[in-house]
Amino acid sequence: MNKQKRYMKVVEWSEQDNCYIGRIPGLALGGVHGKNEIKVYEKLGVLVDDWIKIHENEKIVLPPKTSGKKYSGRFNIRVGETLHEQLTVESLKVSESLNTYCVKVLKNGVEMD
Repeated sequence: MNKQKRYMKVVEWSEQDNCYIGRIPGLALGGVHGKNEIKVYEKLGVLVDDWIKIHENEKIVLPPKTSGKKYSGRFNIRVGETLHEQLTVESLKVSESLNTYCVKVLKNGVEMD
């Protein structure tokens, strides 16, 4: 597999910056920006190649791939005793399991496209 394809490239419109912002989560710090979405994506490809070269030249192991990763739909999270209790009480108030309630809260807290 082409090493560049191992890394997810994210391009999003920024209302605040009035341009497209491109990032490569897990590989590169910072990112690129511009008015043209396709050009920003193309710049990300160059940035990925540059970061891969840096890692290889410095003999640094590349981070795990982020593209094509399969997700199980499960993860563990430590929330502390107080928050655990609060979430449990709130889930009981609406007659939902703690899991169902937490999924609903997370979905509402994350902007889903």
